[in-house]
Amino acid sequence: MYQLFLLLFACSSVIAFLIGLASWLGPKNPTPTKQIPFECGANPVGSPNQQRFNVRFYLVAMIFILFDIEVVFLYPWALVVHQLGPLVFFAMLSFIIILTTGLVYVWRLKILNWNE
Repeated sequence: MYQLFLLLFACSSVIAFLIGLASWLGPKNPTPTKQIPFECGANPVGSPNQQRFNVRFYLVAMIFILFDIEVVFLYPWALVVHQLGPLVFFAMLSFIIILTTGLVYVWRLKILNWNE
């Protein structure tokens, strides 16, 4: 158990050292241009605290998380599927079918279409 705390201490020490080194050795010439928010090369529109995002942004983010979790379950299963037998294969197949049905549903609602 002490090894975990030793590892956390070592990582925290390295991070603190590198941040301190960067702030000590790094250039310090802030200008008004450098202090404005950067928006992919475009001029910022309004205050960053006042901006509102489209609901589609959040929907796509949630869908991404959903299918990212699918990969988390699918990859380890694919490594040991030959050891688990046919019952587990069909259980995972039903899981994939359910998620594919969800993807088709999202596709038909045109949530992933940014042009509309």
